[in-house]
Amino acid sequence: MSKKVKALDDWIRTEFRSINTELEEMYFKKKQMSPDGGGKLATFLKQSGNNYIEPLLVEGNTDQGFENGFDVLGNVGLFMASCRRHGITDPSREDSSPLRAASTLAMHIAASLGVVPRFTSSHLQTHNFAENGAFKTFTTLEDEKVFVEYNTRGVVNYIRCSDSLRQIVPLGVSHPVTFDCLRSAKNALEEVFRSNVSLAEQLNVSRFFYSVRPYYKPHKVGRITFRGANAGDFAGINLIDLLLGVCEANDPYYSQLITEKLLFMPPTDQVLLRDCLRHKSLMFNFVELAKSGVLSASVKKNLRMFLDVCDMHGKVAIQHHDLFVKKFIKRPAAAMDLENRDDLTASGPPLEELVKSLAILRDMRATTQPRDGVSTRYNDIIFLKNAAS
Repeated sequence: MSKKVKALDDWIRTEFRSINTELEEMYFKKKQMSPDGGGKLATFLKQSGNNYIEPLLVEGNTDQGFENGFDVLGNVGLFMASCRRHGITDPSREDSSPLRAASTLAMHIAASLGVVPRFTSSHLQTHNFAENGAFKTFTTLEDEKVFVEYNTRGVVNYIRCSDSLRQIVPLGVSHPVTFDCLRSAKNALEEVFRSNVSLAEQLNVSRFFYSVRPYYKPHKVGRITFRGANAGDFAGINLIDLLLGVCEANDPYYSQLITEKLLFMPPTDQVLLRDCLRHKSLMFNFVELAKSGVLSASVKKNLRMFLDVCDMHGKVAIQHHDLFVKKFIKRPAAAMDLENRDDLTASGPPLEELVKSLAILRDMRATTQPRDGVSTRYNDIIFLKNAAS
């Protein structure tokens, strides 16, 4: 890590957070959603960030290995997202980003890594190195710390689940050790569920809506507007979908989702997801086995555990949609008559449109009932339940 890279990182961990926190406290008192970007403190934030980024652009060659280059991209991205939050930049009024040095550096690094040139959720979750127990956040607000910490817990346990399921591919669904892998996957999903409950209990709705969520908005890098970071921008959740078989890559809705999010994942995640697309799902293999004849007791044992994993995956999907989306975004937005604002969501479209899209994904993962116009594996699950009995 060069001195200039470390200087930017130190600033992000200290003064950057302090400035954002002071601004958030001011906004929160006024219940102010859209700052005009003209405040002296916001202008100071922009100038300070540029003072660290411009020397890095001159220095070049910041990609001294993936972790370092990706970390630099994250720090530059956090700065650009902060400028967007404080109204310094706004894609609706710009042909290109006014943060020229930051945009250029972000595009340079992103092109070398094969990712989008903005901060992504992994910069605050799976690739957020803690110093003396403190990880990077936009502010020092306790609710943001809770949000990032528990999201990280959820992501780590999703990855645990996907790792366990990937071990089954070379073993086959009838192997006796497959049961152990499936049980491990189920335990990991149960941890996700418990972690989500704790997050919902501890996170303040108003603080999240006013002081955390606005940092995840779309913004321009160069001439292109990139959607905001999404907590689902990692391979683990999609690996679970595809390996279980509750979602399929040849489904037009789901394949579009994968295509759109691929470059928001770290390169290592992209490799895992591409490899997963080469394999038949566990559900496909269980269905083929069940159709071929009577299942042995050991295979039925595996199948029952597989169905338990599918059920738990569906419960977490329902939990996320019915708890977090409704409680922390939809309800506060409706109370303030903000549902139709284009800049309310991280992905850009109006909230109602986003909620409908997320409901489709929830129902695909849940497989609890058939739904018109949505491809679910409901009938296959019923078939396998009968085969397992």
